[in-house]
Amino acid sequence: MGMGTGASGKSRMALSEINVTPLVDVMLVLLIMFMVTAPLMQQGLEVEVPKTSASGVEPQEDPFRLVITADKRILAAKQPIKVNDLKNKLKAIFEKRKSKQIYIEADARVDYGFVAEVMAEIRAAEIYSIGLITQPKASP
Repeated sequence: MGMGTGASGKSRMALSEINVTPLVDVMLVLLIMFMVTAPLMQQGLEVEVPKTSASGVEPQEDPFRLVITADKRILAAKQPIKVNDLKNKLKAIFEKRKSKQIYIEADARVDYGFVAEVMAEIRAAEIYSIGLITQPKASP
């Protein structure tokens, strides 16, 4: 009888141990998923690369275009705006618009630094959806 209880005591101990292999498998899968999706969650400007072959998204209302000419003049609805006045004028314009989205149509000869300065003024006006208008790539 002593041997019988000893054997049953061993089997009870084996049943009470937790198998951690499935837990480790699930954790590794979750880790891999987070590692793959983390770079996709970075924030940045919505910018189209010039001369693309991809089609654009149709806006739901008339898009607001800001034109930057080769001589660094800024035009909104064909009206000139100075860089210093841009923030206040955009706040007034976008106060009543549903879509807080703006498109920049900059000449290819304009310095990148000037376009970045204009984009900073747009963000200062609390407009965070900014797109760059580009021409479609010529098919070979």
